[in-house]
Amino acid sequence: MTRPSLIWFRNDLRIDDHPALRAAIERGEPVIPVFIWAPSDEGDWPLGAASRWWLHQSLLQLGEQLEGIGSKLIIREGKKALTELLTLVEQADATAVYWTRRYEPASIERDKKIKAELRKRDLIADSFNGQLLFEPWDIQTKEGRPYQVFTAFWKSCLARQEPDEPESTPRNLHAPAHWPKTLKLADLKLQPTIPWDAGLASTWKPGATNARHELKTFVQSTIADYDTTRDEPSIAGTSRLSPHLHFGEISPRTIWHQIRKEFERHPKDQISAGADTFLKELGWREFAHHLLFHFPSTPTDPLRPEFSQFPWNDDKKALRAWQKGMTGYPIVDAGMRELWTTGWMHNRVRMIVASFLVKDLLISWQQGAAWFWDTLVDADLANNTLGWQWTAGCGADAAPYFRVFNPELQSTKFDSNGAYIRRWVPELANLPSKWIHAPPKAPDSVLAAANIRLGKTYPKPIVDHGQARERALKAFKGLKFSNMETP
Repeated sequence: MTRPSLIWFRNDLRIDDHPALRAAIERGEPVIPVFIWAPSDEGDWPLGAASRWWLHQSLLQLGEQLEGIGSKLIIREGKKALTELLTLVEQADATAVYWTRRYEPASIERDKKIKAELRKRDLIADSFNGQLLFEPWDIQTKEGRPYQVFTAFWKSCLARQEPDEPESTPRNLHAPAHWPKTLKLADLKLQPTIPWDAGLASTWKPGATNARHELKTFVQSTIADYDTTRDEPSIAGTSRLSPHLHFGEISPRTIWHQIRKEFERHPKDQISAGADTFLKELGWREFAHHLLFHFPSTPTDPLRPEFSQFPWNDDKKALRAWQKGMTGYPIVDAGMRELWTTGWMHNRVRMIVASFLVKDLLISWQQGAAWFWDTLVDADLANNTLGWQWTAGCGADAAPYFRVFNPELQSTKFDSNGAYIRRWVPELANLPSKWIHAPPKAPDSVLAAANIRLGKTYPKPIVDHGQARERALKAFKGLKFSNMETP
């Protein structure tokens, strides 16, 4: 009688290019796919509401994919993944457990304990890289330290052998003679009880099949102009692959090689700039995960220790205005409303709203990161941490403290005709483009013609940007900066 292997799905919700699944198949024994919902096992960062919505849809499609190759997904719930795995091992009489590595601090510690406990019971327990192009311990400086500057990091990555080609999709899975019991997906209660998710549902199509479709669309329609259009939030100039990547519905090396193949099929001057820039963005994702691996305290603590004494402003009213998109700065409000409605925000706008919170309002980057964590469908601990520490100036390769984004100038430059603002701040829709970036500067007659009453139909700015900038510079100059180590 053959004894099965368990393949434990986590943030790798696909069946193509899946090294852990391939290892289970190559044993030649039956394979039992498993998903365990154990939010208390995630340390300080259990999934936020928007991410739980996405997870439900993604698991639904994963189950359908598995059924298409003669298998099915066994769903369990518990306080500890180890407890559920051991129960499944016993119930299925399994001899091996395989999974894809994760790099969050709590996940690393948990997985070490799980691997040790399984091996102590004479079980095969192996993990594989299915989420990164390169392992964090393989990319180091000549001195054996982790990189803290992106340019040097990415140069080192590109000097290495190119990532392997993606593995093929299995045509079938050897099913066990008897399946363990499973919960229904609905039993996990990942969906909101109050139906606030209509905007997410109308914006996104989660799942591995849809991830492939998004990549194909991006490569065929967008990448040639990516280098010039990616900063314009009113147009579809980005890949929108970030949530698919976070949940492992598509692998980074699948993206890498698809971009490379497209590059080879076309004259270099057509897509080279867009392809190079996009692959560099994939590199920033790598950089974020490598940093989190090497500096596990950074989700809550600044990488540059002098920032731990920064005099942040505990202004709950201002924080709430920022969260609700009611700051009186149209580009900031548009971004925050897009986030609340769709669970996503254009990357250029993410930088603008983050700078406004940290520099204009002097509210800590940790509070911004927490809000993004709960509201983003692509909430990724590594990327979220890198982005917010970059904005605050306290992380690796961070923006200098004196860089303070001017919301009006950013808006004028990247949303010149106000199309993005009009979409997400409809009360300003009738303002001429000349005034839409800063309504208080518009003549009273223009405001009246647009049916706008500042302080009534649209808020007045909650801070004066010029004064806020000076306040921020004064606070940042008060820090005693040490020189960061660079490669």
